[in-house]
Amino acid sequence: MTTINTDNNVITLVNVFDVDEDKQQALTDLLAKATTDVMRHLDGFVSANLHMSLDGKNVTNYAQWKSKAHFETMLENAEAQVHMKEATMIANKITPNLYRVAHCEEVSE
Repeated sequence: MTTINTDNNVITLVNVFDVDEDKQQALTDLLAKATTDVMRHLDGFVSANLHMSLDGKNVTNYAQWKSKAHFETMLENAEAQVHMKEATMIANKITPNLYRVAHCEEVSE
């Protein structure tokens, strides 16, 4: 389960995919399949969440890994590379960045 917390010792991948509106669902489906079939089984995987922009032009993957090393090992995985290559053929642009949580705020009801 995804936990966003400054005390949670994970790194976060925020990967924004620019996509044509008619390809947004196909890319989301591909990323969901990659997560279910491959990513979730790799050492260091914590969670992944896919977001589809309301304008249809972006898909954002918010994924957590135990460490930068775990993330980098995933990049070398042959099965993961197959899915990443497929994503590059659907998306117009992919912008991945690694983050650490700096601040959280929420209202409890």
